[in-house]
Amino acid sequence: MAKTASPTKKRARPAERARIETIFERLKTLDDDPRTELDYRNPYTLVVAVALSAQATDKSVNKATEKLFAVADTPAAMLALGEAGLIGFIASIGLYRTKAKNVIRLSQILIDEHGGEVPLDRAALQRLPGVGRKTASVVLNELGVEPAIAVDTHVFRVAHRLGLSKGKTPDLVEDDLMAIVPEPYLTRAHHWLILHGRYTCVARRPKCDECAIADLCPARATLAG
Repeated sequence: MAKTASPTKKRARPAERARIETIFERLKTLDDDPRTELDYRNPYTLVVAVALSAQATDKSVNKATEKLFAVADTPAAMLALGEAGLIGFIASIGLYRTKAKNVIRLSQILIDEHGGEVPLDRAALQRLPGVGRKTASVVLNELGVEPAIAVDTHVFRVAHRLGLSKGKTPDLVEDDLMAIVPEPYLTRAHHWLILHGRYTCVARRPKCDECAIADLCPARATLAG
């Protein structure tokens, strides 16, 4: 079922709006055009890579897809490879059997219903096996179709530490972020927050001394202690 959008948007006080603006201004200075760290060749391989990345690291997925996409980078080629053949490439990735079934099924659907092309709209993407809201958001944002924010564990953690959201679920955090992130930064906020959480604002022992936005973080005192 598609997620229902939040009916109202938050109105931050001027000082808070300025703080949020500064956060993303500084993140922009670190990387003006951040992209996914997943390797892909086209929209189809992007969908497959993101689907494979659930409960797995980008590094482990890239290691598997480097060889996989060399032989199967279209739905037709993936179907020719077959589920057993696909498993041979992705057995090192968690939940590989379920993921293999989903990739083969979604490849067949793309051929049967979309002429072998990836549909670049959220509803159609989320109807594909193994493609939930988060996967669709990553794909649409990466391809410049929609300024979506996919909330993974990194985004969830960073959003809370920075006081950007108090949401208790990824969907609620997504609603908060979409409401308060300044529009000029919406297309890149997803990647900035992920990268910040992956390399600086890590779960254990965050690197506050190296953080470009530490002075804007309400959690710094607690984390430093």
